[in-house]
Amino acid sequence: MQELPITRNLPESEYRKGPTGEGMNPQVPCADPQPAGIKKPNWLRVKLPIGESYKHVRGLVDTHKLHTICESGNCPNMGECWGEGTATFMILGNICTRSCGFCAVATGRPEPVDWDEPQRVAEAIHLMKVKHAVITSVDRDEISDGGSIIWQHTIRAVKALNPNTTLETLIPDFKAQKENITRIVEVAPDVVSHNIETVERMTKQVRVQAKYWRSMETLQILKQGGMRTKSGIMLGLGERKEEVIQSMHDLRNNGVDVITLGQYLQPTKKHLPVVRFVHPDEFAEFREIGYEMGFDYVESGPLVRSSYHSERHVIPGYGKTAWRAEKSVASGE
Repeated sequence: MQELPITRNLPESEYRKGPTGEGMNPQVPCADPQPAGIKKPNWLRVKLPIGESYKHVRGLVDTHKLHTICESGNCPNMGECWGEGTATFMILGNICTRSCGFCAVATGRPEPVDWDEPQRVAEAIHLMKVKHAVITSVDRDEISDGGSIIWQHTIRAVKALNPNTTLETLIPDFKAQKENITRIVEVAPDVVSHNIETVERMTKQVRVQAKYWRSMETLQILKQGGMRTKSGIMLGLGERKEEVIQSMHDLRNNGVDVITLGQYLQPTKKHLPVVRFVHPDEFAEFREIGYEMGFDYVESGPLVRSSYHSERHVIPGYGKTAWRAEKSVASGE
């Protein structure tokens, strides 16, 4: 295993030598604004959305004032996903009880739960003729059930109105409380995802109120319930290569089937800075490592977000079969 840090291209002056502690470790990049010398590389540029499918969805969203996280999150893949009939919806409001250093969602006291929301989401998916839907939410730690009851009602409503739509749910950790996680298992979406976002060392700095091993426990409970599970990691925050590989091992050891790895992009100057833009070749290397570890699907690339190509993630064996075919062609078999 290569011992060089994944942030190895940064000059030594950009590293803090301060005391070890939560949120301040040796070799962790200083939390200053993105260094002036670091510019977005060409591989992060995307084409403007085009195509009839995209235009159709765009028109429906505008006409009916539908809310998708694709828009509010300024996702670079929105055009491609909408063109493929995939969209992501956020439930339980737009104010989160947590304050992650990478996330643009507002932190504060959320509005009361809207019990009509499950049906509205189901109707929006039906109206947009979405082939594959991804549902996510803010954290609602102020509610005893963590929002799991609304989650359960939403999944039921979506499946009832859209029986031919495949469904991924990107859930909070629910503080690893089995009763709340079981509510998700009972309504059996096609994929249940919970992102660890970063490596263990950087969890306190990046996710603040979250706990690395608590997230692993959440994923383990889901797998024990028979779910197809998924998680994601952002790169470019100051993690080291060997730490990323270790986190991949941790996820695989907890039964995770699908893993996504993508480039972190700073939402505003108030958020954690981008330490380095990871080269596509490195993402390709992590893809190889992931499949060698036994993941069923590895989505790894600079523009990858949790829901990117997620319509493929629901199909057991799809990714691994394609990877093996690539290997056979490359070896001339």
